[in-house]
Amino acid sequence: MKMRVWTKHAALLALVLLCMALVGGVFAQDAAPELPTPTETGMAAVNDIEMYYATYGDPANPALMLLHGGLGNADYFVNQIPAFTEHFYVITADSRGHGRSTMSDQQIGYALMASDVLALADTLGVEQFALVGWSDGGIIGLDIAINHPERLTKLVAYGANYNPSGVRADVGESERFNAYIEMAAGDYTLLSPNPDNFETFLNNISNMWATEPNYTVEQMQGITTPTLFIDGMQEEAIYVEHDLEMTQLVPNSDLYLMGGVGHFAMWENTEEFNRVILDWLLNEAQ
Repeated sequence: MKMRVWTKHAALLALVLLCMALVGGVFAQDAAPELPTPTETGMAAVNDIEMYYATYGDPANPALMLLHGGLGNADYFVNQIPAFTEHFYVITADSRGHGRSTMSDQQIGYALMASDVLALADTLGVEQFALVGWSDGGIIGLDIAINHPERLTKLVAYGANYNPSGVRADVGESERFNAYIEMAAGDYTLLSPNPDNFETFLNNISNMWATEPNYTVEQMQGITTPTLFIDGMQEEAIYVEHDLEMTQLVPNSDLYLMGGVGHFAMWENTEEFNRVILDWLLNEAQ
């Protein structure tokens, strides 16, 4: 098994893990650029929903799927799309029930959302793609890596977990995370085709969070996709020790821990977030 840990605190990682609770988080957010003009947007009929998607850049470039976190939407990658489009054909999507996508009466689950993503890729004629997933998006990526590895070239998972024990017991006390939920609820009202449905949607996805994901150690050890786990040292939602555990389990995986940020590094430190991910994706030696 190959495992590398990249962090500014590498030599002091054990000490940092002991002292994390004493360090305050960064609340500031980088100024977001405007979304570039999409190559294509649409609503794809996948499974039992209509799934919003947008593509950016040259379809001749390697495909890169960006998957947002729970309660979010595709536009939350506004800081990443311009940079990633320089090298990739970027595909973004709103997960079922999120943003502009519809939802059904089915219980939302990671396997179902992974099925939606693969059906969208099929609709767009994309056989293989790299995947950058944040939070729930990263877990969807793990599901695809476990069950459909032939579809992935590389996987980047930020702030993900492979079982419920990876979620911090005190996440509900985080002001930063609660502010995100409030923001996401407002965005849902603006974007959703059923804007009065937020409570029903939240109850559905909360049921998923309480019980999923539940990947086994054997499933994680069987992942063959080159994988980068990335996270913030001041994570509000995921135990950093869980990131270390996943990296130890998954062969051919790397770990990068960002200092001074938590679950929302794509906004809070856009420059480092983009640079690390692009360097890893473009590194042919991986």
